[in-house]
Amino acid sequence: MRPLHLHRILLKSGFLLCVACSTPSSAQTERQNIPAQAQTIDQKTFNVLQNVPPPSEYGGFLAWIPFGPPNATLESLVARPFHIYSKEFEDIIGSNPTLTLLNHTNGDPLFHEAPVWNPSTDEMFFCQNSGATAAGTGIQKSAIIQKIKLSTITSNITSQRNASGSVQIELVTGDDGAKVMNPNGGTNYKNKLLFLGQGKGENVPPAIYLMDPKPPYDTKVVLNNFFGRQFNSLNDVSINPRNGDIYFTDPTYGFVQDFRPAPGFPKQVWRFSEATGAVTVVADGFSMPNGIQFSPSGSHLYVTDSGMAQGFRGMEYSNPSTIYRYDVSKDGTLSNRQTFAFVTPGVPDGINVDTKGNVYVGCADGVQVYNPSGKLIGKIFLGKGVANFQFAGKGRMVLLAETELYFVGGLKAEGAFPGKLY
Repeated sequence: MRPLHLHRILLKSGFLLCVACSTPSSAQTERQNIPAQAQTIDQKTFNVLQNVPPPSEYGGFLAWIPFGPPNATLESLVARPFHIYSKEFEDIIGSNPTLTLLNHTNGDPLFHEAPVWNPSTDEMFFCQNSGATAAGTGIQKSAIIQKIKLSTITSNITSQRNASGSVQIELVTGDDGAKVMNPNGGTNYKNKLLFLGQGKGENVPPAIYLMDPKPPYDTKVVLNNFFGRQFNSLNDVSINPRNGDIYFTDPTYGFVQDFRPAPGFPKQVWRFSEATGAVTVVADGFSMPNGIQFSPSGSHLYVTDSGMAQGFRGMEYSNPSTIYRYDVSKDGTLSNRQTFAFVTPGVPDGINVDTKGNVYVGCADGVQVYNPSGKLIGKIFLGKGVANFQFAGKGRMVLLAETELYFVGGLKAEGAFPGKLY
């Protein structure tokens, strides 16, 4: 691999640092009265770079490397992780946002997907990575579901950047994860927890499960087929706030991670009415439909397409790394698909909204935040990937970064869907 000229582009420890020699000003612009853990990023300082490498030079892998603006270092960007691209972001982070590492592992991706906040117990549920080699999950055993009690996260903890081990992680589903087979998506539903399982092998189909949030976590399957046919590999779920219908994505990640058979359906977005039993397709034409979330009013639906990442098939850099937005009619049908945002680095995975309609998405450098028009206004920058994350009411958020678990406190923003959802 031929190195780039060091005075132009530096690649260090999985971090892309671009130094525009003709641009003397820093991309990190200091202003008074911004929070201690925040910094402003002036995008104008890297609109023009002296050298921009072609995709052929590095085989496209730069699409996964966190970007460093001129004169920044990975350490300086992580040190103050709330990156302000627009003043709008200041109304989200408030006057004193904090980021704290709660726990970590030495390789097992325990902190992956399906974060669901249960308000009645103030607990955050989440699941292990299904199909990850380091986890031994997939065809060998199911991923597990765990939880933490947010009430135990005190100011003594949030005052630290690294408080790993300070919060107890409780096992919910047992070592074999049998209550929900390879969970990957989750949400609140009827004062319970709705989880999507990806299935296991040929004989355990993907399914939607409804779990009681309190021990012994009674669980039942509410959907596991479409007219006798197995789904591909159910991924993520959102509830239409207007009528309570369940919308979910069905890519083929179980297949490209070797724990599900070849797909039997196109990669689509589905709608399920538990009241009537009706199951319908509402959108298709995806490479890998992934995260899904309604806007606060239910008038729009956001779907992430992470098609650039194709599992054992490798990367397809011309595939989407995109958030799409649909208009949602009162009868629940979708129309007017629009490209809301193209996300880099990595691919957009989990997606959430706040009460003002701002859109948050997990990707390869942390959590990126867009205003309702699709403009990037800020980041919670980890310098590494966040698969999924969830608000816990107002001011709090939990980030799942595979081998690391983070807590965000002190935010001014509030999650749009804090509880029951029909």
